[in-house]
Amino acid sequence: MTDLDNPLPSSAGRVAAAARKLGLSPHIVTMASSTRTAEEAAAACRCEVGQIVKSLVFRGASSGMPYLLLVSGKNRVDEQKAAQAIGEALLRPDAAYVRAATGFAIGGIPPFGHDQPLKTFMDADLLDYADVWAAAGTPNCVMQLASRDLQAKTGAIQISV
Repeated sequence: MTDLDNPLPSSAGRVAAAARKLGLSPHIVTMASSTRTAEEAAAACRCEVGQIVKSLVFRGASSGMPYLLLVSGKNRVDEQKAAQAIGEALLRPDAAYVRAATGFAIGGIPPFGHDQPLKTFMDADLLDYADVWAAAGTPNCVMQLASRDLQAKTGAIQISV
Protein backbone atom coordinates (compact mmCIF):
# COMPACT_ATOMS: atom_id res chain seq x y z
CA MET A 1 0.00 0.00 0.00
CA THR A 2 2.86 2.39 0.67
CA ASP A 3 6.62 2.65 0.53
CA LEU A 4 8.10 0.94 3.62
CA ASP A 5 10.54 3.85 4.06
CA ASN A 6 7.60 6.26 4.24
CA PRO A 7 4.92 4.67 6.44
CA LEU A 8 1.37 5.98 6.22
CA PRO A 9 0.09 8.44 8.81
CA SER A 10 -2.19 6.73 11.34
CA SER A 11 -5.38 8.14 9.76
CA ALA A 12 -4.37 6.78 6.35
CA GLY A 13 -3.52 3.46 7.98
CA ARG A 14 -7.08 3.29 9.28
CA VAL A 15 -8.34 3.92 5.74
CA ALA A 16 -6.09 1.16 4.38
CA ALA A 17 -7.45 -1.28 6.98
CA ALA A 18 -11.04 -0.29 6.14
CA ALA A 19 -10.31 -0.78 2.43
CA ARG A 20 -9.03 -4.31 3.08
CA LYS A 21 -12.20 -5.12 5.05
CA LEU A 22 -14.23 -4.03 2.03
CA GLY A 23 -12.16 -6.16 -0.30
CA LEU A 24 -10.38 -3.18 -1.88
CA SER A 25 -6.64 -2.72 -2.23
CA PRO A 26 -6.08 0.88 -3.30
CA HIS A 27 -2.59 2.26 -3.55
CA ILE A 28 -2.45 5.04 -0.96
CA VAL A 29 -0.01 7.81 -1.71
CA THR A 30 1.24 10.59 0.57
CA MET A 31 1.68 13.66 -1.59
CA ALA A 32 4.31 16.32 -0.99
CA SER A 33 1.73 19.06 -1.50
CA SER A 34 -1.81 19.50 -0.21
CA THR A 35 -4.68 17.65 -1.83
CA ARG A 36 -7.28 19.44 0.32
CA THR A 37 -9.16 20.95 -2.66
CA ALA A 38 -10.26 19.16 -5.84
CA GLU A 39 -7.98 21.36 -7.93
CA GLU A 40 -4.95 20.67 -5.71
CA ALA A 41 -5.71 16.96 -5.72
CA ALA A 42 -6.09 16.82 -9.52
CA ALA A 43 -2.75 18.59 -9.99
CA ALA A 44 -1.00 16.26 -7.54
CA CYS A 45 -2.61 13.11 -9.00
CA ARG A 46 -2.17 14.29 -12.60
CA CYS A 47 -5.78 13.61 -13.45
CA GLU A 48 -8.90 15.53 -14.43
CA VAL A 49 -10.67 17.50 -11.71
CA GLY A 50 -13.77 15.39 -12.42
CA GLN A 51 -11.89 12.28 -11.26
CA ILE A 52 -11.45 13.68 -7.76
CA VAL A 53 -13.95 12.40 -5.20
CA LYS A 54 -15.08 15.10 -2.79
CA SER A 55 -16.39 13.38 0.37
CA LEU A 56 -18.92 15.87 1.73
CA VAL A 57 -20.86 15.38 4.94
CA PHE A 58 -24.28 16.94 5.38
CA ARG A 59 -26.62 16.79 8.33
CA GLY A 60 -30.29 15.93 7.98
CA ALA A 61 -32.34 18.95 9.09
CA SER A 62 -35.02 16.81 10.75
CA SER A 63 -33.17 13.66 11.74
CA GLY A 64 -29.76 15.13 12.58
CA MET A 65 -28.38 12.10 10.74
CA PRO A 66 -25.07 12.47 8.85
CA TYR A 67 -25.12 11.80 5.12
CA LEU A 68 -22.04 11.33 2.98
CA LEU A 69 -22.10 12.62 -0.59
CA LEU A 70 -19.31 11.46 -2.90
CA VAL A 71 -19.15 14.22 -5.47
CA SER A 72 -17.09 14.70 -8.61
CA GLY A 73 -14.50 17.44 -8.20
CA LYS A 74 -15.95 19.27 -11.19
CA ASN A 75 -19.39 19.60 -9.56
CA ARG A 76 -20.99 21.63 -6.81
CA VAL A 77 -23.81 20.14 -4.79
CA ASP A 78 -27.28 21.56 -5.41
CA GLU A 79 -28.46 21.09 -1.82
CA GLN A 80 -32.15 21.23 -2.74
CA LYS A 81 -31.71 18.58 -5.43
CA ALA A 82 -29.66 16.37 -3.09
CA ALA A 83 -32.24 16.83 -0.33
CA GLN A 84 -34.97 15.62 -2.69
CA ALA A 85 -32.98 12.47 -3.44
CA ILE A 86 -32.20 11.88 0.24
CA GLY A 87 -35.69 12.67 1.51
CA GLU A 88 -35.03 15.51 3.95
CA ALA A 89 -33.61 19.01 3.96
CA LEU A 90 -29.85 19.20 4.42
CA LEU A 91 -27.70 21.42 6.59
CA ARG A 92 -23.99 22.09 6.27
CA PRO A 93 -22.51 20.98 9.59
CA ASP A 94 -19.49 22.47 11.33
CA ALA A 95 -16.08 20.80 11.43
CA ALA A 96 -16.68 19.32 14.89
CA TYR A 97 -19.83 17.52 13.70
CA VAL A 98 -18.00 16.18 10.63
CA ARG A 99 -15.10 14.87 12.72
CA ALA A 100 -17.50 13.28 15.23
CA ALA A 101 -19.45 11.57 12.43
CA THR A 102 -16.45 10.36 10.41
CA GLY A 103 -13.39 10.35 12.66
CA PHE A 104 -11.57 12.47 10.07
CA ALA A 105 -10.93 16.18 9.57
CA ILE A 106 -12.39 18.09 6.64
CA GLY A 107 -9.96 17.94 3.73
CA GLY A 108 -9.01 14.32 4.37
CA ILE A 109 -12.37 12.56 4.65
CA PRO A 110 -12.25 9.21 2.86
CA PRO A 111 -15.28 7.60 1.21
CA PHE A 112 -15.27 4.75 3.79
CA GLY A 113 -13.71 3.77 7.11
CA HIS A 114 -15.70 6.21 9.23
CA ASP A 115 -16.32 5.95 12.97
CA GLN A 116 -19.97 5.17 12.28
CA PRO A 117 -21.80 3.84 9.22
CA LEU A 118 -22.93 6.68 6.98
CA LYS A 119 -25.72 6.55 4.43
CA THR A 120 -23.77 7.29 1.26
CA PHE A 121 -24.79 8.85 -2.04
CA MET A 122 -22.58 9.02 -5.13
CA ASP A 123 -22.57 11.63 -7.87
CA ALA A 124 -23.45 9.85 -11.12
CA ASP A 125 -20.72 11.85 -12.91
CA LEU A 126 -18.01 9.92 -11.03
CA LEU A 127 -19.09 6.79 -12.89
CA ASP A 128 -18.02 8.43 -16.17
CA TYR A 129 -14.44 7.64 -15.12
CA ALA A 130 -12.94 4.18 -14.80
CA ASP A 131 -10.70 5.37 -11.96
CA VAL A 132 -11.15 8.11 -9.41
CA TRP A 133 -8.98 9.58 -6.64
CA ALA A 134 -10.26 10.06 -3.09
CA ALA A 135 -8.87 11.40 0.16
CA ALA A 136 -7.30 8.72 2.33
CA GLY A 137 -7.57 10.17 5.82
CA THR A 138 -5.34 13.25 5.68
CA PRO A 139 -5.16 16.38 3.50
CA ASN A 140 -2.03 14.91 1.84
CA CYS A 141 -2.98 11.25 1.37
CA VAL A 142 -4.97 10.06 -1.64
CA MET A 143 -5.95 6.72 -3.12
CA GLN A 144 -6.92 5.59 -6.58
CA LEU A 145 -10.02 3.42 -6.89
CA ALA A 146 -12.18 2.01 -9.66
CA SER A 147 -15.35 4.13 -9.59
CA ARG A 148 -17.65 1.11 -9.92
CA ASP A 149 -15.86 -0.67 -7.06
CA LEU A 150 -16.20 2.44 -4.92
CA GLN A 151 -19.93 2.54 -5.49
CA ALA A 152 -20.41 -1.19 -4.96
CA LYS A 153 -18.26 -1.50 -1.83
CA THR A 154 -19.71 1.57 -0.10
CA GLY A 155 -23.29 0.76 -1.08
CA ALA A 156 -23.58 4.31 -2.38
CA ILE A 157 -26.87 5.28 -3.95
CA GLN A 158 -26.30 6.95 -7.31
CA ILE A 159 -27.77 10.45 -7.56
CA SER A 160 -27.40 13.52 -9.74
CA VAL A 161 -26.03 16.41 -7.74
